[in-house]
Amino acid sequence: MNRRAAEEEIAPAQSLTDRAYADIEEMIVFLKLAPGSAISEAELSAHLGIGRTPIREALQRLARERLVQILPRRGIIVSGIDVSGQLRLLEVRRELERLIATSAARRATDDERARFRELAAGFERAAKVNDDVSFMRVDRDFNVLCSAASHNEFAANAMSLMHSLSRRFWYLYYKQAANMPLTAKLHADIARAIAAGDEERAGRASDKLLDAIEKFTRATVSPT
Repeated sequence: MNRRAAEEEIAPAQSLTDRAYADIEEMIVFLKLAPGSAISEAELSAHLGIGRTPIREALQRLARERLVQILPRRGIIVSGIDVSGQLRLLEVRRELERLIATSAARRATDDERARFRELAAGFERAAKVNDDVSFMRVDRDFNVLCSAASHNEFAANAMSLMHSLSRRFWYLYYKQAANMPLTAKLHADIARAIAAGDEERAGRASDKLLDAIEKFTRATVSPT
C-alpha cells in the first residue's frame, strides 16, 4: 500500500474517533450519562452506530480528561462531580484562560478573528432567549477556537483537560446558582476583545468570567 492510500485508509478512522468523542462527551456533559453510571463500549457502539475501536479510543481520551474512569476488570464508570475539586481546577483554569485569551488576541489570524465575532453573536443570541443548550454548544466551539488561536500548543493541551469537566459542572448546577445570560455575555466580551486584537481587554474579560464562575461554584455549596 502506498503512502497516499494508507493516509486515506487512516483518515476515516480518525474522524470516527472524533465523532465518537464529541457524541459521548456531550452525553456526559448534558448528564444523559449520569455521574457514577456504568457504561460499555458495546452499548455505546450500538447507540451511536460507530465501531468499537473508535469508541474505545474516544473513551481513552475522555479518561485522560477525567470524565470517565476505566477500571481494569470492572468496566467504565462516568466520573463523579466534586465541588472542592472544581474549585482547585478553577485556580489553574484562571491563569490558563487569561494566557490563552491574551495570546489569542495577539496571534489570531484574520479568519480566526472573524470566527470570534460570529461566536460572540452566537453567545448573545443564546443569552437573549436563555437557551442553555445553544450556549453550551457555542461555548464548546469557543473553547476550541481559543486554544487554536492562542498558537501555544502547551497551554492548549493543558486547557483541554479542563473544558469538559467545567462544562458538565456548570450544566448540572446552573439552574440552581448561575445566571446563564450573564455568563453568555461574559464569554461574548472575551470573543469580541480577541477579535479586536485587544490583549489587555481580553485579559480583563477573562478574569471577569472566572470571577463569575468561581462565585457560581461556591454558591452550589452555600446558595444565597
